[in-house]
Amino acid sequence: MNEASEIAARLREVRDRIAEAATRSGRKAEAVRLILASKTQPPDALAAAYDAGARDFGENYVQEGVAKRSALGERSALRWHLIGNLQTNKVRVAVATFDLIHTLDRASLAAALHRIRQTPPIPVLIQVNIGGEASKAGVAPAAAEALIDEVRDRVAIEGLMTVPPASPDPTAARRWFAELRELRDRLTGVTGLVLAGLSMGMTDDYAAAIEEGATIVRVGRAVFGSRPLRQ
Repeated sequence: MNEASEIAARLREVRDRIAEAATRSGRKAEAVRLILASKTQPPDALAAAYDAGARDFGENYVQEGVAKRSALGERSALRWHLIGNLQTNKVRVAVATFDLIHTLDRASLAAALHRIRQTPPIPVLIQVNIGGEASKAGVAPAAAEALIDEVRDRVAIEGLMTVPPASPDPTAARRWFAELRELRDRLTGVTGLVLAGLSMGMTDDYAAAIEEGATIVRVGRAVFGSRPLRQ
Protein backbone atom coordinates (compact mmCIF):
# COMPACT_ATOMS: atom_id res chain seq x y z
CA MET A 1 0.00 0.00 0.00
CA ASN A 2 1.50 3.35 -1.03
CA GLU A 3 1.32 6.57 0.98
CA ALA A 4 -1.66 7.97 -0.95
CA SER A 5 -3.71 4.81 -0.43
CA GLU A 6 -2.76 4.75 3.26
CA ILE A 7 -3.97 8.33 3.66
CA ALA A 8 -7.21 7.45 1.87
CA ALA A 9 -7.74 4.41 4.12
CA ARG A 10 -7.10 6.40 7.31
CA LEU A 11 -9.40 9.17 6.11
CA ARG A 12 -12.19 6.62 5.63
CA GLU A 13 -11.60 5.29 9.15
CA VAL A 14 -11.81 8.79 10.62
CA ARG A 15 -15.00 9.55 8.69
CA ASP A 16 -16.51 6.29 9.94
CA ARG A 17 -15.67 7.23 13.55
CA ILE A 18 -17.15 10.69 13.00
CA ALA A 19 -20.36 9.15 11.69
CA GLU A 20 -20.58 6.79 14.66
CA ALA A 21 -19.98 9.60 17.17
CA ALA A 22 -22.50 11.83 15.41
CA THR A 23 -25.09 9.06 15.60
CA ARG A 24 -24.46 8.71 19.32
CA SER A 25 -25.08 12.45 19.71
CA GLY A 26 -28.30 12.27 17.73
CA ARG A 27 -26.96 13.98 14.62
CA LYS A 28 -25.97 13.08 11.10
CA ALA A 29 -22.33 12.81 10.02
CA GLU A 30 -22.87 15.79 7.70
CA ALA A 31 -23.37 17.98 10.79
CA VAL A 32 -19.65 17.65 11.59
CA ARG A 33 -16.97 19.24 9.42
CA LEU A 34 -13.63 17.45 9.33
CA ILE A 35 -10.63 19.73 9.02
CA LEU A 36 -7.33 18.01 8.31
CA ALA A 37 -4.67 19.63 10.46
CA SER A 38 -1.85 19.69 7.93
CA LYS A 39 0.93 21.53 9.77
CA THR A 40 4.36 20.52 8.32
CA GLN A 41 2.77 17.95 6.01
CA PRO A 42 4.07 18.06 2.42
CA PRO A 43 1.72 19.21 -0.36
CA ASP A 44 1.68 15.69 -1.82
CA ALA A 45 0.05 14.41 1.37
CA LEU A 46 -2.64 17.10 1.16
CA ALA A 47 -3.20 16.30 -2.50
CA ALA A 48 -3.68 12.63 -1.64
CA ALA A 49 -6.21 13.53 1.03
CA TYR A 50 -7.99 15.81 -1.43
CA ASP A 51 -8.17 13.01 -3.98
CA ALA A 52 -9.71 10.84 -1.25
CA GLY A 53 -12.43 13.41 -0.62
CA ALA A 54 -11.02 15.89 1.91
CA ARG A 55 -11.86 19.51 1.26
CA ASP A 56 -10.93 21.36 4.47
CA PHE A 57 -7.33 21.89 5.57
CA GLY A 58 -6.10 23.69 8.68
CA GLU A 59 -2.73 25.38 8.97
CA ASN A 60 -1.03 26.81 12.05
CA TYR A 61 1.24 29.26 10.27
CA VAL A 62 0.20 31.89 7.76
CA GLN A 63 3.17 31.52 5.43
CA GLU A 64 2.89 27.74 5.39
CA GLY A 65 -0.76 28.13 4.47
CA VAL A 66 0.17 30.45 1.61
CA ALA A 67 2.66 27.91 0.26
CA LYS A 68 0.24 24.97 0.57
CA ARG A 69 -2.58 26.88 -1.10
CA SER A 70 -0.29 27.77 -3.99
CA ALA A 71 0.95 24.18 -4.31
CA LEU A 72 -2.55 22.70 -4.42
CA GLY A 73 -3.70 25.24 -6.96
CA GLU A 74 -7.33 25.82 -7.80
CA ARG A 75 -8.74 22.44 -6.85
CA SER A 76 -12.52 22.63 -6.60
CA ALA A 77 -14.17 23.55 -3.29
CA LEU A 78 -10.97 23.68 -1.23
CA ARG A 79 -11.40 25.52 2.08
CA TRP A 80 -8.47 26.79 4.14
CA HIS A 81 -8.61 27.32 7.90
CA LEU A 82 -6.15 29.15 10.14
CA ILE A 83 -6.06 27.12 13.35
CA GLY A 84 -2.93 28.70 14.84
CA ASN A 85 -2.39 32.09 16.42
CA LEU A 86 -2.54 35.10 14.10
CA GLN A 87 -0.13 37.98 14.55
CA THR A 88 -1.47 41.39 13.63
CA ASN A 89 1.35 42.02 11.15
CA LYS A 90 0.22 38.99 9.10
CA VAL A 91 -3.45 39.90 8.91
CA ARG A 92 -3.41 41.09 5.29
CA VAL A 93 -1.90 37.83 4.04
CA ALA A 94 -4.17 35.75 6.28
CA VAL A 95 -7.32 37.44 4.95
CA ALA A 96 -6.21 36.66 1.39
CA THR A 97 -5.41 33.03 2.22
CA PHE A 98 -7.90 31.61 4.71
CA ASP A 99 -11.65 31.09 4.54
CA LEU A 100 -12.14 30.86 8.31
CA ILE A 101 -9.93 32.08 11.15
CA HIS A 102 -10.41 29.95 14.26
CA THR A 103 -8.29 31.94 16.68
CA LEU A 104 -9.68 35.42 17.24
CA ASP A 105 -9.06 36.23 20.90
CA ARG A 106 -8.64 40.01 21.15
CA ALA A 107 -10.32 43.17 19.94
CA SER A 108 -7.14 44.55 18.36
CA LEU A 109 -6.99 41.56 16.01
CA ALA A 110 -10.63 42.05 14.99
CA ALA A 111 -9.90 45.70 14.28
CA ALA A 112 -6.93 44.75 12.10
CA LEU A 113 -9.03 42.22 10.19
CA HIS A 114 -11.75 44.81 9.68
CA ARG A 115 -9.29 47.33 8.28
CA ILE A 116 -8.34 44.85 5.57
CA ARG A 117 -11.81 43.52 4.80
CA GLN A 118 -15.11 45.17 5.61
CA THR A 119 -17.53 43.64 3.09
CA PRO A 120 -18.21 40.88 3.63
CA PRO A 121 -16.51 40.67 7.02
CA ILE A 122 -14.06 37.82 7.47
CA PRO A 123 -15.60 34.73 9.17
CA VAL A 124 -14.02 33.91 12.53
CA LEU A 125 -14.36 31.75 15.59
CA ILE A 126 -13.67 33.14 19.04
CA GLN A 127 -10.86 31.16 20.66
CA VAL A 128 -11.65 30.41 24.29
CA ASN A 129 -8.99 29.34 26.78
CA ILE A 130 -11.43 26.98 28.41
CA GLY A 131 -8.94 25.56 30.92
CA GLY A 132 -7.42 28.90 31.90
CA GLU A 133 -3.91 27.79 30.97
CA ALA A 134 -1.23 30.48 30.99
CA SER A 135 0.61 28.74 28.14
CA LYS A 136 -2.34 28.94 25.73
CA ALA A 137 -3.95 31.74 23.78
CA GLY A 138 -7.65 32.48 23.94
CA VAL A 139 -10.06 34.70 25.78
CA ALA A 140 -11.14 33.65 29.27
CA PRO A 141 -14.67 32.19 29.32
CA ALA A 142 -15.84 35.00 31.61
CA ALA A 143 -14.55 37.62 29.14
CA ALA A 144 -15.98 36.05 25.97
CA GLU A 145 -19.27 37.97 26.05
CA ALA A 146 -17.51 41.34 26.32
CA LEU A 147 -15.16 40.45 23.47
CA ILE A 148 -18.04 39.39 21.25
CA ASP A 149 -19.91 42.63 21.95
CA GLU A 150 -16.79 44.63 21.08
CA VAL A 151 -15.97 42.88 17.79
CA ARG A 152 -19.34 41.76 16.43
CA ASP A 153 -19.55 44.67 14.00
CA ARG A 154 -16.05 44.09 12.65
CA VAL A 155 -15.99 40.36 11.89
CA ALA A 156 -18.50 37.60 11.18
CA ILE A 157 -18.54 35.51 14.34
CA GLU A 158 -19.58 31.94 13.54
CA GLY A 159 -18.92 30.25 16.87
CA LEU A 160 -16.27 29.22 19.38
CA MET A 161 -13.04 27.22 19.30
CA THR A 162 -10.90 25.71 22.03
CA VAL A 163 -7.89 23.50 22.72
CA PRO A 164 -8.52 21.80 26.07
CA PRO A 165 -5.82 21.02 28.63
CA ALA A 166 -3.67 18.08 27.59
CA SER A 167 -4.23 14.77 29.34
CA PRO A 168 -3.09 11.16 28.79
CA ASP A 169 -6.76 10.22 29.20
CA PRO A 170 -8.71 11.27 26.07
CA THR A 171 -11.97 11.18 28.01
CA ALA A 172 -10.68 13.89 30.36
CA ALA A 173 -11.33 16.49 27.67
CA ARG A 174 -15.06 15.76 27.70
CA ARG A 175 -15.73 18.15 30.59
CA TRP A 176 -14.02 20.98 28.71
CA PHE A 177 -15.98 20.25 25.54
CA ALA A 178 -19.21 20.31 27.53
CA GLU A 179 -18.22 23.61 29.13
CA LEU A 180 -17.54 25.18 25.72
CA ARG A 181 -20.90 23.97 24.42
CA GLU A 182 -22.67 25.40 27.47
CA LEU A 183 -20.79 28.69 27.03
CA ARG A 184 -21.78 28.79 23.35
CA ASP A 185 -25.42 28.22 24.22
CA ARG A 186 -25.38 30.95 26.88
CA LEU A 187 -23.65 33.44 24.59
CA THR A 188 -26.11 32.71 21.80
CA GLY A 189 -28.88 33.63 24.19
CA VAL A 190 -27.40 36.85 25.55
CA THR A 191 -25.84 38.21 22.35
CA GLY A 192 -28.57 37.25 19.90
CA LEU A 193 -25.94 35.94 17.49
CA VAL A 194 -26.25 32.53 15.87
CA LEU A 195 -23.07 30.95 17.24
CA ALA A 196 -23.54 27.59 15.56
CA GLY A 197 -19.89 26.58 15.26
CA LEU A 198 -18.01 24.59 17.89
CA SER A 199 -14.45 23.82 16.78
CA MET A 200 -13.10 21.36 19.31
CA GLY A 201 -11.53 17.92 19.28
CA MET A 202 -8.36 16.57 17.69
CA THR A 203 -6.91 13.16 16.87
CA ASP A 204 -7.01 11.75 20.42
CA ASP A 205 -10.41 13.07 21.48
CA TYR A 206 -12.51 14.05 18.46
CA ALA A 207 -15.12 11.35 19.08
CA ALA A 208 -15.77 12.68 22.58
CA ALA A 209 -15.89 16.23 21.20
CA ILE A 210 -18.56 15.24 18.68
CA GLU A 211 -20.59 13.52 21.38
CA GLU A 212 -20.47 16.82 23.31
CA GLY A 213 -21.64 18.86 20.33
CA ALA A 214 -18.61 19.68 18.16
CA THR A 215 -19.51 20.85 14.66
CA ILE A 216 -15.85 21.05 13.58
CA VAL A 217 -13.01 18.68 14.47
CA ARG A 218 -9.34 19.23 13.63
CA VAL A 219 -7.63 15.92 12.90
CA GLY A 220 -4.09 15.47 11.60
CA ARG A 221 -2.11 12.49 12.84
CA ALA A 222 -5.02 10.04 12.47
CA VAL A 223 -5.02 10.72 8.72
CA PHE A 224 -1.48 11.77 7.84
CA GLY A 225 0.47 9.71 10.35
CA SER A 226 3.31 11.16 12.42
CA ARG A 227 4.01 14.81 11.74
CA PRO A 228 7.25 15.58 9.89
CA LEU A 229 9.67 17.89 11.65
CA ARG A 230 9.30 21.52 10.65
CA GLN A 231 12.18 22.71 8.51
